[in-house]
Parts: sequence; structure tokens; C-alpha cells
Amino acid sequence: MAVPSVNPELEAGGDGEDHISTLVAGWLEDWGFRVRRTEVAPGRFNVVARVGGGGPTLVLNGHLDTVGVEGMTLDPFDPHVTEDGLLQGRGSADMKGGLAALLVAARARARQLAAAPASSPPGTLIVLLTADEEHASVGLEAEIAGGFEAPEPALAVVCEPTSLAVATANKGFVWTTLRVHGRAAHGSRPEEGRDAVVHAGRILAALDRWPELEGSPPPHPLLGRGTIHAGPIRGGTSPSVIPAHCQVVLEARTLPGETPESVRDRIQSLADSVARDGLRVELEPGMERPPAELSPDHAGVTALAAAMEAEGASFQLRGMTAWVEASWLLEAGIPALCFGPGSIGRAHTADEACPVEEIETAARVLTRLATDPLPL
Repeated sequence: MAVPSVNPELEAGGDGEDHISTLVAGWLEDWGFRVRRTEVAPGRFNVVARVGGGGPTLVLNGHLDTVGVEGMTLDPFDPHVTEDGLLQGRGSADMKGGLAALLVAARARARQLAAAPASSPPGTLIVLLTADEEHASVGLEAEIAGGFEAPEPALAVVCEPTSLAVATANKGFVWTTLRVHGRAAHGSRPEEGRDAVVHAGRILAALDRWPELEGSPPPHPLLGRGTIHAGPIRGGTSPSVIPAHCQVVLEARTLPGETPESVRDRIQSLADSVARDGLRVELEPGMERPPAELSPDHAGVTALAAAMEAEGASFQLRGMTAWVEASWLLEAGIPALCFGPGSIGRAHTADEACPVEEIETAARVLTRLATDPLPL
């Protein structure tokens, strides 16, 4: 955390991943990894490192960027441990605590191979560290577009903050800009206009019916229900003018099996259900990220559970309500799950912190996973 890596797309003047990627790439090279550091956008860098060969493949993944620091109540880049064992600073939970844990495991695997190459279990370890996860994931997108592959069989562990639970499913999201077009009129003559803002309000009020709409999926056992909420709203020109236009950005958090098309169909049906004469509604697609899940019965889940048991950590299965890059790894054909120290509830906060004990436990669990034969 003492090395700033604030995403410049989120906060002006952010350092990005240049410095931290150089530092981490140097460590991995010193440990014996074959390292590739790639500039995926101006000043934005990925690090991909490999060691070993043959046998199953373990991918340890994390992102190098953090959100901004405005409004923090502590020095974001002066990490320190509190009396109750919390490591404080920007990125401690999301996700430099996870990065620290996976790097400990990477060093252990490299040392194991260097000390006894003939007797070390076969297998490839890939460390995949990406840029820009906190904004548009240009780092992982570039890797997948460039043909990033993990030899099969494989397992990817994304070290996002899960409080040491194993998260095999995550929600996706769909952004949609809803534009309501009415007719302007003098404020004293509302009967001559069509109020776009009021009509947008009717649509927003109807969002309460979202889970009961036709086509809505049932609750997911780990993720619960899909949700929708309103983001930025803009409309009207003057207090004395009936507004002719209103724009609302909606975000739906989606479950495995939902598609952007099905989400927007339900938004359209809501808009149609409260339609008024003379008002027109149009939808513009925005950013979208897929939900995903790995079967809890996958051999990788069993292997991670065994490593946790061996290290005295209790196994819990959870879902990630946030979107995570495990989704794209799964879409690329690499079985992926999330496991890491820290709570998503402390991520991005003014006093971000992560329990040191969880970082240490995660490091031990990942080390065992990386150095024992992987039963895939």
C-alpha cells in the first residue's frame, strides 16, 4: 500500500500500475519466474509470470489498481497495523492484502522447484496481475483478446476480499440509459405539456416490482435476487418550464443465466406499464459485465477446501454480490473462484483496513495449494 496505484480513470493524478508492476515484476524475476510486463494502455501495465511445467495449472490472479483516496480519514499510503491487528491503508482490503498472500505462495512454489526440481510435484503456476479492474478491466480484456491461456486442467484463484470464504458465484451488471421524451410547456399550463421528469419518476417507482416481473429469475442459492437501482438523473431546464426530457442511468445486478437483452426487455416492460400518451421512452445500452458461477462440486473447490482444512481455516461457501474478473476467466474456459483476505464491506472506504491474521492465513492456504499436488 505504500506504493500508490490509484486508477487514473477514477481520480485525476492517479499513479496507475507503472510503479507497482515494475516492483512486482522484479520480485518475480528474482524468484525464477518467466515474466512478461505489458503496457495495455498508456501508463497501464499487466504482469504475467510463469514457473514450473507439466501437470495441472494454478493461476493466482489479482488486480494492481485501487480506487481513489479522496475523503479518506487516514493516510492512504502510510500502512500501519492497529492495536487490534488491522492493516490500514488504501488497497489493504481491495486488494493488496490478497496480492501479498498470492505473492508469498508464488515465492514458495518457486523456491520449492529451485531446491528440489526432480522431487517437486509437477504443475505450472501462473501469476496474473492486471490493470484497471476498478474501472473497465482493460488489463484482463487485453490478456484474453491476446490469447491468454492456462494449460488444462487448470484452476484460477482470484484473490478478491471474501473474508476467507470461497466464492464460486458472482453477480454481473447491466447499465442502461433510459431517456424519456415529453413536450415542453409553460409551467402555468401543464395540460399543454408532457412532463418527462414526472414520467421518469413513475418508471422509477415501478422498479419496486422488479423481482416479480415476468422473466425474472428465481433467487440464487448464493447470490439471492437480482436487483436494479437508479444512478445519475438529469432532466428539466427551468423551474417554470414543463420538462421535455429526462435521462436516468439504471444499473441492474444480474444472476447467472440472465442476459443484457432479458434485463432491457424487463425495463421496457416496466416503462410500457406506466406509459402516458404523448411520452416516448428509449433505451440505450451501456457497460455490461456477465454473472458467472463455478460448480461447488468442481475439483478446484475441493482442493481449496482441503488446503484450508490443513491450515486450520474453516471452509465457507459464498457468493460475490460484486462483479469480479473471475467471470471473464470462466468465459475464457478457465475454472475460477474467489478467495482472499479482507471484507468487501471495508473496500473503498474512508478507513479501509484488512485483518493481518486473514492475510497470513490466506498466504498459508495459497502456499499449500501451490506447493502440493493439485488434484485436477
